Amino acid sequence: MQAKASYTVLQVTPALDAGGVERTTIEVADALTRHGARALVASRGGRLEGELATVGGELFPMAMETKNPLEIYANAGKLAKLAREQRVDIIHARSRAPAWSALWAARRLKLPFVTSYHGVYNAKSAPKRWYNGVMARGDLVIANSDFTRAHVIREHNVRSSRVVSIPRGVDLARFDPAVIDPARVATMRQLWGLAPFDTRPVVLLPARLTNWKGQIVLIEAAAILEQERSGSAVYVLAGDSQGRQQYVADLHDLARKRGVEHAVKIVGHLVDMPAALAAATVAVFPSTDAEAFGRAAVEAQAMGVPVVASNMGGLAETIIDGDSGFLVPPGDARRLAFAVDRVLALSPEQRKNMGQRGATRVRARYSVEALQTATLEVYERLLKGRR
Repeated sequence: MQAKASYTVLQVTPALDAGGVERTTIEVADALTRHGARALVASRGGRLEGELATVGGELFPMAMETKNPLEIYANAGKLAKLAREQRVDIIHARSRAPAWSALWAARRLKLPFVTSYHGVYNAKSAPKRWYNGVMARGDLVIANSDFTRAHVIREHNVRSSRVVSIPRGVDLARFDPAVIDPARVATMRQLWGLAPFDTRPVVLLPARLTNWKGQIVLIEAAAILEQERSGSAVYVLAGDSQGRQQYVADLHDLARKRGVEHAVKIVGHLVDMPAALAAATVAVFPSTDAEAFGRAAVEAQAMGVPVVASNMGGLAETIIDGDSGFLVPPGDARRLAFAVDRVLALSPEQRKNMGQRGATRVRARYSVEALQTATLEVYERLLKGRR
């Protein structure tokens, strides 16, 4: 990344709302523009549009989230027209449905095609496996963890040389406890409905509200801990429901049935994630399906917060059991409760030391700069081969 670039990359993603895919799209756009390249994004857009504009990226609104086969095919023509008009050099797809449109557009124009394999998709039938396979059809495939890379090679029979592992990065300047004003933490606690004199430890699960993220498992664990020692902690479930109102209602109902509605807070989307983590005593990630990477767990460690997470997928790569936190069997509420209790039983100094070990490892391995550098190297590699 020394010499200035003079190429154009078109990233294709369904939306620009909340999530690791969207955040990585912005980070790569930032790297491209700072490197002298053009960063185009075809997407429905969303709450991160302003950030894209701030880093110098250009949004071209398209209904890329559609899963209608006819619309996907029509989008291929629109992308090809856009790429031709804007003199695009590389097309980079980040999700399955728009990846089909992007693949056809790239092949039509004979452009290098990159895919980012952000998740381990369910494939219970041959048609679904074929549909998922578009994410392995890039000239180069970026996997967001070693776990994901191994899955791509095994699931899609892809040559290992075509699959590059680039872990998601964390904005270490933003996720730095030293820069968090205590007023931000106080505001966050107030938003959660916690009184200033409430001294209960905060167990935070920062993830979108969907079943496989493990909110149900945490409520069951809270019931176990509250039965043993009432008032031992407050359990904050923070994340965007993305329209899953029935699931939110089910979580409230479960908390009432288990008698922990006084201890469980379901607080919605987090705007200030660093302040939320600064307000947490321990962060938990009890996913019941394998996380391809698990960015929020890395952000928690960057903030020096001990973590408890399911022992599978990308989480098992980023957390060292017994060092920066604890790993537990997925779906096991009793083991989750035991691990959370172990963290809460530590002295403040012991918890600080555990958090610091996690932060040191994150800063060495998972910076945004490392992700940006590695991604631009993928682009340069393809362009060099084309020349």
